[in-house]
Order: sequence, then structure tokens, then C-alpha cells
Amino acid sequence: MQPIMWIIAIILVYFAVLFGISRLTARRSTNETFYRADRRSPWYMVAFGMVGASISGVTFVSVPGMVQQSQMTYLQTCLGFVLGYVMVAFVLLPLYYRLNLTSIYAYLGTRLGVRSHKTGSCFFLLSKMAGASVRFYVVCIILQRFVFQPLGVPFAVTVVGLVLLIWLYTRRGGIKTLVWTDSLQTVCLFAALLIIIYKVVDDMGLTFGGAVSAIQASPLSRVFVWDDWMSKQYFWKQFLSGAFIVVVMTGLDQDMMQKNLTCKTLRGAQKDMCTYGVAFLPANLLFLSLGVLLTMLGTGAVGDELLPAYVEGAASLHSSLFTFHSSIFTLGIVAASFSSADSALTSLTTIFCVDIVGRQDDERLRRRVHIGVCAVFVLFILLFKVLNSTSLIDAVYIIAGYTYGPLLGLFAFGLFTRLKPHDGWVPYICVASPLLCYGIDVLAQSLWGYHFGYELLMMNGMLTFLGLWISSRYTLLAEGHTPS
Repeated sequence: MQPIMWIIAIILVYFAVLFGISRLTARRSTNETFYRADRRSPWYMVAFGMVGASISGVTFVSVPGMVQQSQMTYLQTCLGFVLGYVMVAFVLLPLYYRLNLTSIYAYLGTRLGVRSHKTGSCFFLLSKMAGASVRFYVVCIILQRFVFQPLGVPFAVTVVGLVLLIWLYTRRGGIKTLVWTDSLQTVCLFAALLIIIYKVVDDMGLTFGGAVSAIQASPLSRVFVWDDWMSKQYFWKQFLSGAFIVVVMTGLDQDMMQKNLTCKTLRGAQKDMCTYGVAFLPANLLFLSLGVLLTMLGTGAVGDELLPAYVEGAASLHSSLFTFHSSIFTLGIVAASFSSADSALTSLTTIFCVDIVGRQDDERLRRRVHIGVCAVFVLFILLFKVLNSTSLIDAVYIIAGYTYGPLLGLFAFGLFTRLKPHDGWVPYICVASPLLCYGIDVLAQSLWGYHFGYELLMMNGMLTFLGLWISSRYTLLAEGHTPS
């Protein structure tokens, strides 16, 4: 059998299993099943599946290549992730469970006002559509490169076909199906990662202990940066940014929280959040270690090309070896990317139906919206292919910094103050804050040579918070009250 046919066969078997799970979980499904899995998910299944869903295909491709530019300093951000998951588990989850929310942005409506609710929902729609497109772009490019391009299939057809597969296995069961398919995808992702690491170590002629020693001795294994606060890799920038990234991209993200809100109890949801939050650190250590080993192996590739180049390089050694490498690599990419893309499309459908049009019980509308979301998703992926010019994982966080910042400011204002902003001003404040952040970043680069990194998210949130506070002062004065 030809190498490409092996890859296609593995993908077909993988999706056959996904469709089997979908058929079992979607029986007698309703909108409540689609949106909240009837609140019956076991916390340990949610936790295990969320590990794979949090990693995504971007991590699979980009994190190994990051070591060449920034060593293992990304682990500083991952340490911040752990703090962020604890904050989400014990600050935000109790709030969401107490209000019995389907959409987490409904909190903004009850606390700040109708326009605040709609603004938060719209920012999520934009943020998630853009971020999920970046992540799913990975699997489309990889499959195009290894499978469909040699067969003469256009990239646009590849994208449409893959998104269609997601729609087919999520259209009925929704989030209930994803809780179980994510577990399968997590198993496939880590199996592929461990097999690739084993093959790289074997190609280098090392034992497991020798590989660990080689990684420790490499200058690329540096983790902490304490001495240069101007650096993007400075510890406190990375650590605090990591914590806020999790608070925003998990705790304030309907996609990630929707699965956690399917647990039977708050205590179960907190267990699942803390469990997969801690697991994220060793998972990224494995990816970074793979990057160090691949760099030592000397593939000649850099950045996002490091791991794909190793897989392609195997073709020059032996066709059967290429089949094994490419098949395992493709399976890992597919598992990682689909576990994040399928839940993104489900959460986007949820927010549009529940928050934007306010018709949570309309099953026909939900089905139509789900199809429409998939179509827009295809357009975003094709657009990103044209515009992309940076590392994929940086692109995800750049998008997050500009579009999730207003969500951070809105929720922080609602949680930590008793003030109420002028609801009519909220959309303008949330649009102005990212624009102001961009202007500050450009000015800082031109005047001082300083480039904002992940801390852009915190600045964006603070500017939004400040704008809301000013508008609340105006509201008090307009009502004849003296601000305290």
C-alpha cells in the first residue's frame, strides 16, 4: 500500500470511531443535551478530555520549534497556567454554578446590563472564531502537505471536507458527544507524541536516560529568565501573563467552560479544572523536550517547520519508515486539532442561539446556526492562510491579547466592584481599548524599542476596566449622586 493510502486509512478508521461515539451519545438528544450534556458528565472524563482540547494542534507544531528562539522559557508561562486554573476553579466556577448558566456571558447581563451582555458575547464570537481558525489551520496545512496535495486536491476543498466531518459528528449530540470524543482524541494525541519522541531518541542512538541527560546539558533547556525585565521571556511577565491567559482563555471562554459546566456538581467541576490544569505543565515539557532533541538531531528546519521537517526527512531514508512517521504524526495533529475545533464550533453555536438571538429552545434554529458557523469557520481559515506571517502559537496569543482583553475588563469590573457602568458606553469602551493598546505598542517600539508580549492582555483588560469605571462615575453624577 502507498504511504498516502496508509495515512488516509488511519484517518478513516479514526473518524469511524468518532462517528460511533457520536451515534451512541446523541440518542434522544435535545437542545439541553447539545448545550449542557444534561449536566451529567463524570468530572474525570471531562478532565481527561480537556487535556487534549487545551493543547490543540498549534501546541503540537509550534511548541517544539519555540526552543530555538526562547529555549524552554515557555514553561514559565505554563507555571502561570497552574495558578490561573486554580483561580478559575475557586472564583469563577462557583459563580457560574450558582447562577445555573448555559452561557457564561449571561452574568454580564444580570450584573452590568443588556449591552454589556451582547458586547461580551460578540467579543467571544470574534475571538473564538479567529483563534479556532488559527488552531485548525494547522491540521488543514499538515493534511494538505502530506496527503491531499500529492493527490491534486485544492486547499479549499481540504478545509471544507474537514469542517464537514466535524459538523457530521457534532450536529446532534453537541457538547455531550464532545466530552467523550475528547477523551479518545487525548489518548491519540499523547500516544502519537510519545511514539515520535521514542523514534527521535532511537534515531539519535540514545537510551532514555541518555536523552534526558542530553536535554539537561543543552543550552536550549534554559527555563527561567530573572535578569532582563525588558525581555519578553522575563519570568514575572511570563508567569503573570500565563495566569491571566488561563483566566481569560479558559475562565471567560464559553468554549472551555461549557464542558466544565456539564459536570454533575460544582465540586466535580473544580476537581476536573485543577486536575487538567496541573497536567498541562508536564505535557508542555514533553513537547519542548522533543524540540530540543529535534534541534540536536539537526534537521535544518526552524520554528513551526521543525517537527514536520523531521517527518518529511524520514522519506529519504525508507518509504516504510516514512509511512510510520507520517501516519503517527498525522494522527497526533488530527486528534489535537479536532478536539479544539469541534468544541469551538459547538460553543459558537451556543452563544449565537442563547445570547445573540435569545432562542435557546429553538432546535431548528440551532441546527441552521451550526451549519452557518461551520461556513464562516471555513472562510476564516482561508483568510488566515493568506494573512499569516508569524509563529502560529504567537498568532493565537496576539489575537487573544487584543480580543479577550475587553472580556477580562468586563468580568473583573463586575466581580470586584459594586459599580454599574453606563451600559450604552460599554461597546465603545470595549472597541477603544484594543485600539489604544495597539497604539501604545507601536509607540513603545518606536520610542524605547520595547515590544509588548503576552502582558498586552493585562494592559488591555486594565484599560477596559478604567473605561468602565469612568463611565460609572458619569452615571452617578448624571443621577445626582456624589461618587465615593
